[in-house]
Amino acid sequence: MGVLNNLKPERVFYYFEEICKIPHGSGDTSKISDFCERFAIEHKLDYVREEIGNVIIKKSATVGKEDSLPVIIQGHLDMVCEKNPYVVFDFYNDSIEVNTDGEFVFANGTTLGGDDGIAVAMALAILESDDIAHPALEVLFTVDEETGMYGAGALDGSLFRGSRLINIDSEEEGIFTVSCAGGVRAELTVPVIFEDNSMPCYKITIDGLQGGHSGVEIHKGRLNANKVAASLLLDLGDVRIVSINGGLKDNAIPAHSQIIVATEMDIENAASEFAEKNRIETDNNLSISVVKTNTYDKAMSFNSSKKVADFLHNVPNGIIKWSDDIEGLVETSLNLGVLKTEENCISASFALRSSVNAEKMALLDKLEAFVKNFDGEIFSEAHYPAWEYKKDSFLRDTMVKVYEEMYGDKPQVVAIHAGLECGLLSEKIDGLDAVSIGPNMMDIHTPREKISVASVERVYKYLLRLLEVL
Repeated sequence: MGVLNNLKPERVFYYFEEICKIPHGSGDTSKISDFCERFAIEHKLDYVREEIGNVIIKKSATVGKEDSLPVIIQGHLDMVCEKNPYVVFDFYNDSIEVNTDGEFVFANGTTLGGDDGIAVAMALAILESDDIAHPALEVLFTVDEETGMYGAGALDGSLFRGSRLINIDSEEEGIFTVSCAGGVRAELTVPVIFEDNSMPCYKITIDGLQGGHSGVEIHKGRLNANKVAASLLLDLGDVRIVSINGGLKDNAIPAHSQIIVATEMDIENAASEFAEKNRIETDNNLSISVVKTNTYDKAMSFNSSKKVADFLHNVPNGIIKWSDDIEGLVETSLNLGVLKTEENCISASFALRSSVNAEKMALLDKLEAFVKNFDGEIFSEAHYPAWEYKKDSFLRDTMVKVYEEMYGDKPQVVAIHAGLECGLLSEKIDGLDAVSIGPNMMDIHTPREKISVASVERVYKYLLRLLEVL
């Protein structure tokens, strides 16, 4: 018996729990694509599986809806794999340990994958049913959205007859997203010199931070563990870095970072005072622990250690520019998501976002100029365009009307700073009219991620009514 068996809608949560059993982190989606392909075969539905792993499942219109235009329902198959530092979990082989208290669904010390497993679950429940009125459906499951929207980028748009797309990849019920930022991943390296070391070594762990999504939560003023580590290094002064590592994904604000330093100084008190001084309202659980460890025979030179600290402290991070057109919307930002110590360098992975494509490229140029001052190199990949607002939208107008009829209130129609695949899909499918919706999900991309059960039920009922009307 499944953990979520008693939750409604039953078939949505059934499929969600089945999805949680299948490892499906970004870059590791073949098993979840297999699952969707088997589903199509078992239910005798037409499908296409693209070489990259995207799965498109088609279902004919129900009686009375044959003359309606086809509708595309879309979500992505991959999830962000984050866990608490001391949780033993293998995202490549282990099933997500899903739990519920009746009000929320959550995981045990890891990300849940509600982003975007709940979209896949809703779509499969609709495809399975013979009791739901709907136009012809073209259900699109893309891969590797979280790491660069590679599935959407490789999609063959000619496979679709429909041009009305409901994207289920938003995290707030009653908010209809109709525009989003574009983005790019930047990988930076800064060379360092390692020399012999005989000084005592200490492991410094930065923990207790909120973390979060580097798009939708970049404006909340949360601390970035990698930037905290840099500031601490400057505060400590003349220490030699053995290693510095933090964060798991470029699109997640890092909540954990670890430094190993070689020094003759007693740094425990200094680290404790630094933590006290740097706690802020949005991250008042900042914790810094210092533990003496084995002596490492190699450490960065003092000059390289200073260069690394200066680079990390001064590299741009967070909000770069607010929108001039939409109050409260971040226009341009970047996030230092992953930091690693390599053999002869440190590497840093950034997620850059902007709702203005020219500003995105200008920020990339600025980052390139910055890293060159430290004799470093930069490589960029996974460019995706901004999704621009469509002035005239039949789908948006219909969705707003149905929402008002069901709930007696207007939904919010918004632009967001996070990236959605709708921008790329608009380039692939002629005349695409798209809106993004979703149930209430909190703290996505973190181990605190949870989904509201009641919200899933409401959004699913809304989706069914919308398909009946379209």
